[in-house]
Amino acid sequence: MNTDSAPTLELAGSMAIITLRRPGQHNRIDPDDPAVLLQHIEQVRAAPSVRLLVLTGEGEKTFCSGYTLGQIGARLDRSLEEMLDALEAIEIPTLCAMNGSAYGGGTDLALACDFRIGVRGCRLFMPAARFGLHYYPGGLRRFVTRLGCSASKKIFLTGMTMDSEELLRTGFLTELVERDELQPRIDLYRDNIARCDAQAVRSMKRHINAISAGEWDEASGRAAYEASMSSEETVRRLAKVAELAAR
Repeated sequence: MNTDSAPTLELAGSMAIITLRRPGQHNRIDPDDPAVLLQHIEQVRAAPSVRLLVLTGEGEKTFCSGYTLGQIGARLDRSLEEMLDALEAIEIPTLCAMNGSAYGGGTDLALACDFRIGVRGCRLFMPAARFGLHYYPGGLRRFVTRLGCSASKKIFLTGMTMDSEELLRTGFLTELVERDELQPRIDLYRDNIARCDAQAVRSMKRHINAISAGEWDEASGRAAYEASMSSEETVRRLAKVAELAAR
């Protein structure tokens, strides 16, 4: 029985989990899925208790095989790009739990997250050039700013498959783990992020993204720093640390 369906959202305490639900089709993104994913992202953004958004796929073979190939030419709109930009820009930390390999647009879906934890044996393949397709601007920007020119050229200009060890070495993966270590590692990120000040995390993520995009100025960073130093909560926490250190 075919149980493939649209992506789902689960809110679990301080963590939200979006899961791609088409394992029989390698968790491909159907034309109507970007709107569903965007709705999930907006729902997470509106949930003040959520501190970490996790994106993963159902099954143990493929994280995401990208946009439905038959629809790329027939449906030339920006719904996929807009969804990926929204995922990249969400204020809270995001983690892609790569339960398997990523292909085409699935690679950019993973890259739009702040962290990527892959299972050993996962692979990446970008077929755009083989189709004669010039990748959309937002995707190229993400690859070049996050992985650098050399790695991006290998991925896009050769169409070569990259294995999990190379993905870790190039920085596409933040961490590489055995499959049974994936959930404990996600939980570790959740627990540590929960210990951090939510506003400080949001502010620093925004400024790190701006620095990466070349849109940052030191004055704005200085203002954010000084605002945090004048926060009553920051003063309280620093005083507590000083008290413990003096014992």
